[in-house]
Amino acid sequence: MTVAFTFPGQGSQAVGMGKALAETFPAARAVFAEVDDALGEKLSAVVFEGPLETLTLTENAQPALMAVSLAVTRVLEAEAGLNLARDVAYVAGHSLGEYSALAAAGSFSIGDAARLLRIRGKAMQAATPVGMGAMAAILGLDFDAVVEVAAEAAGAEVCQAANDNGGGQVVISGHKAAVERACELAKARGAKRAIPLPVSAPFHCALMQPAADAMAEALTRVPAKAPAVPVVANVLAQPITDPAEITRRLVEQVTGTVRWRECVATMAGLGVTSFYEIGAGKVLSGLVRRIADGATGTAIGTPDDIAAYKASR
Repeated sequence: MTVAFTFPGQGSQAVGMGKALAETFPAARAVFAEVDDALGEKLSAVVFEGPLETLTLTENAQPALMAVSLAVTRVLEAEAGLNLARDVAYVAGHSLGEYSALAAAGSFSIGDAARLLRIRGKAMQAATPVGMGAMAAILGLDFDAVVEVAAEAAGAEVCQAANDNGGGQVVISGHKAAVERACELAKARGAKRAIPLPVSAPFHCALMQPAADAMAEALTRVPAKAPAVPVVANVLAQPITDPAEITRRLVEQVTGTVRWRECVATMAGLGVTSFYEIGAGKVLSGLVRRIADGATGTAIGTPDDIAAYKASR
């Protein structure tokens, strides 16, 4: 059984995530304390108690989701004897989850990952005026067809494929009017649905260039270390270990497509049969089953999940 750990992205956040872990395990409490210290505020209080509107702010959701993922990782190490370098072949994360994957693999400290994600969240939010951009999920067309639709709809504006999630779901991002045109065009080309997403900014497209510049600058101050296991980079859908390349790909990721379907397919092609989603929610576990035939997707985010993992070892 070859194992990969995957780490969720924005949209998986929920008030109360990680709370039972922190109440049950000292290792989880230590992670939340480290994130609070790094940010100079009690983000953990927002994570555990809400309100949801505050947690959902991009600048909070990104470090919060990382905190939960790393709390789970540290508890697995303390309680279930996990040794990432020995027990896991690859790590990968969806968008911000790539930072969680890198922190789990030792490329960044938890504090540095929290600070980087706070910068990333603020920069992504500030990259475009509110209302200028939009995102939508296109269901039932393959990736290449959506890329074609987005390019056709863009005209003089920006419209790009932002996330190739697999299972016939591709998210597009760009100027609001261009995304609306793409939705109509996609439906005309046979898409089952085109659903506008309730997001605060158009992520993973060229409109995020100011945020990419901000991350390039921030990452010069926080050099990545070589990870304990290879990370499958969003923009490459290939495993990498070189710290300079990790940094470069994190910058590209801000404006580039999250090639999640290909990331999972790459890991499956390299022999991964068990995918564990580490942190909040079950989105990635559901996608695994649609992308990789015969592979299992299991979410680990609660004390019960920890117990089940421990029992399976």
